[in-house]
Amino acid sequence: MRYPIWRVSVFLAAAIWPLLWFYQAFADLLGPDPGKVLVDRLGLGTLVLLLITLSMTPLQKLTGWAGWIAVRRQLGLWCFAYVVLHLCSYMAFILGFDWSQLGVELRKRPYIIVGALGFLGLLALAVTSNRYSQRRLGTRWKKLHRLVYVILGLGLLHMLWIVRADLKEWAIYAFIGGFLLALRIPALTRRIPRLMGKKQVFQEKRN
Repeated sequence: MRYPIWRVSVFLAAAIWPLLWFYQAFADLLGPDPGKVLVDRLGLGTLVLLLITLSMTPLQKLTGWAGWIAVRRQLGLWCFAYVVLHLCSYMAFILGFDWSQLGVELRKRPYIIVGALGFLGLLALAVTSNRYSQRRLGTRWKKLHRLVYVILGLGLLHMLWIVRADLKEWAIYAFIGGFLLALRIPALTRRIPRLMGKKQVFQEKRN
């Protein structure tokens, strides 16, 4: 396995936050409504991990270091793990496992439907993230995994619907997401290696 220390470091960095948040929730350190805080943090953590995952390819092209790509699948799976915890926490702390209340919530808060669609998209990506699926699907695998861009849009819409009163934080994530998507535009993608090449030439001249 290449980059074992880097892979383990990424694993620990992703794993520590849910453990910390659940500890804080059960130790009554998250205020009067710890369940809601926990649900919100796990949801935001999902979005942050999704953005980090999408940044791996541009970072690899900018730096030439393959370690970014080496942890991309792990980060994607952690993103799915976070959204599963987000959903389970919502069912436990918000609904109290009252399934009849779910229909009421869907009518009152349609952003839950948007979040559910994002969850299904992440589920599809997680199930097909293995090498077997990659070989089995062939060229269709890349087309399927472009669904991540739709999932990002759904995640941002889900968050926007929740934080309508304060858009500053949402705007930051939306800008980062838009920037990462812009880097996928072929005209910009082709320029990234050129920019790195110019930077290396400049450094060589200085040396």
